Amino acid sequence: MGMTTARRSDATRSAIIEAARERFAADGYERATIRAIARDAGIDPSMVMRYYGNKEGLFAAATAIELEIPELSGMPARHIGTALVEHFLDRWERDDVLTGLLRAGVTNAAGTERMREIFAEQLVTIAQGTCPVPAEAPGRAALVASQILGMALARYVLRLAPAAEMPREEVVAWLGPTIQRYLTAETP
Repeated sequence: MGMTTARRSDATRSAIIEAARERFAADGYERATIRAIARDAGIDPSMVMRYYGNKEGLFAAATAIELEIPELSGMPARHIGTALVEHFLDRWERDDVLTGLLRAGVTNAAGTERMREIFAEQLVTIAQGTCPVPAEAPGRAALVASQILGMALARYVLRLAPAAEMPREEVVAWLGPTIQRYLTAETP
């Protein structure tokens, strides 16, 4: 019996997280409610509270995003900028949660904090492995984030016509060298 209870618990958690991701992406952090998320998941709101404590806890769990940055160490350094831009375009295009998190990150403190954590943890590691002065890694990672998030905001959230309509190859051709410079150029 213990095994089925654990399995049911996992299924419940999965249903809650799935419903929360969709609701946060659709409604944003402020408008999404525990009650609506519970209804979407087909469970009682008290279960959501039992597993995640409150809306902030649920948001943190629902937005635990792995950027899935590809292994770059075996790649020639001159290709890293292009590879990262292609990777992030893939991620934004197939992941509404990431777009929802970006939207929440712009409008809400919990979303801002999640974006900070995700990008700081995962991009600083890349910068440390590629930049000529390791102490500059956090600053360089911030520059990379400014480009990646700026394009994502323009293309997928605000849907600014030129950015949203620009062919993918063109975005890569423009941004790749910029990201490359931020990661590997000598300090200006």
